[in-house]
Amino acid sequence: MTHTYNILLVDDDEELRENLALQLSFHEEFKSEQCGTGKSALDAVKEQDFELIVLDVGLPDIDGREVCRMMRRSGVSTPIVMLTANSSEADTILGLDAGANDYVTKPFKFGILLARIRAHLRQHLISEDASYPIGHYMFKPGEKILTNVETEEKIRLTEKETAILKYLKRAEGATISREKMLNEVWGYNSNVTTHTLETHIYRLRQKIEMEPSNAKIILTESGGYSMGIS
Repeated sequence: MTHTYNILLVDDDEELRENLALQLSFHEEFKSEQCGTGKSALDAVKEQDFELIVLDVGLPDIDGREVCRMMRRSGVSTPIVMLTANSSEADTILGLDAGANDYVTKPFKFGILLARIRAHLRQHLISEDASYPIGHYMFKPGEKILTNVETEEKIRLTEKETAILKYLKRAEGATISREKMLNEVWGYNSNVTTHTLETHIYRLRQKIEMEPSNAKIILTESGGYSMGIS
């Protein structure tokens, strides 16, 4: 199951917005919401969570950089990619100072914007303030907590358990060898063996799997592990 990223598109150019939404819809991992003003964008981020925001500088009611600043002040930590018709270095610096993660100058090719979106989603995914789904949980690595989305039960994780889940999630379903996992989570420590990793995986499954003997989240593969439901 592919996780769907909810993208907020904020631009007063309705044709551009519609075109971006259409282009994103061709990629199954994205869905999008649209806003034409800064105020409606600020309202939208209060009502729902977005994994990324595409925000135009030249909005009719509030300057996009001020909208970005207000979002950051209100606790929005998701990546913000700003769109601007001004390619000057000073304009870019103003946007980044406001809290934007990136700047894309109009006109642009959709493929360029898509690459930036994916890069920032990947980067945010492994950041400490990220929150994202793993199986039937929401995972907050910064707090070392998994929250069951149905029961709201919280499961506290150890530092190593958190690191294991982060690394598997970042691999996006690819199989990670035991040796790579050891190096990533424990570093090059000669005292740590694959048995240590297997013990941690076993304990983690006992915590988070509905049926630990029939794991759906942390899958055992030939030579390593991968993440199942996402």
